[in-house]
Amino acid sequence: MDNPFQIITDAFAPDYQINLSIQGLDGSIMLTLSNSGRIVAKRMISSEQRNDPQRLRRLVQSIQFGIAIEQGHSAMAILEAMTSGDGLPPPPQQIDSQSRPSAGL
Repeated sequence: MDNPFQIITDAFAPDYQINLSIQGLDGSIMLTLSNSGRIVAKRMISSEQRNDPQRLRRLVQSIQFGIAIEQGHSAMAILEAMTSGDGLPPPPQQIDSQSRPSAGL
């Protein structure tokens, strides 16, 4: 059986700090993903989800989908990338108001 903690780590470690904490006697854990000190996602993972590799992978995909939407990706592009096996498209570039060229008056 795959190690559920390794599956989670492999999915998120390149981009996020991962905190897993035990939440209850039933074996549920809280997953907190953060980036630069900011919480990006927080999800409760039941022992049933954790112990079923297929359910855990779907949960990971769901979290990745939610984060991508929050970052401004197109939902359709994300779903297409997920079903075709490609990686997620890069987020749209945000233009900082201070970096815009000013109009000469």
